[in-house]
Amino acid sequence: MLVYLHGLNSSGRSAKAAALRERLSPYPVLAPDYPAHRPQAAVARLTAFFTDLGPACPAVVGSSMGGFYGQWLARRFAFSHLFLINPALTPWDLLPPHLGETMTTADGETYQITRELVEATRAYGLADPCDRVPTTLFLDRGDEVIDYRIAQSHYRRCGRLLIWDGGDHAFQHLDEAIDCIRAHLSTRRRESQQGG
Repeated sequence: MLVYLHGLNSSGRSAKAAALRERLSPYPVLAPDYPAHRPQAAVARLTAFFTDLGPACPAVVGSSMGGFYGQWLARRFAFSHLFLINPALTPWDLLPPHLGETMTTADGETYQITRELVEATRAYGLADPCDRVPTTLFLDRGDEVIDYRIAQSHYRRCGRLLIWDGGDHAFQHLDEAIDCIRAHLSTRRRESQQGG
């Protein structure tokens, strides 16, 4: 099983979620909707979602802010692997230039970037991700929103880093990432069949 966590202003019906479902079939891909722009509510919704999954131990893909929440959740739930696509690991550094801007979510909700919103993200940051949670990062050097070197620096001692020249924040190397994710899911399936 794979769980996809969408980014800021996106939804579980995004193009990435659709591509994951299509390309990873017959593996089930779940993509919950959650309010990524409201940190406490986002964490509450995702905590309830993973609690309801029980002992499933899914692989999790987090894109942008979904990667930010994914790494926090990976320390509270058993994930077989955490995959991060151009993750927003330090939103408190990324969002201040946008203070006062009005944003619109995929569901049509409008909100403003406020200091309170920015500061609320700090509660879910990680000082050091190197605690043996298996993690692969997919990064585009051409990401115009988030400097890929932030994630590279955070995970250089403990993550598998796959970095491509060019690209952008939308991530132009999803096919390659999906091949990597499929390999993990296939290995998990074989291990499960051998163990059962």
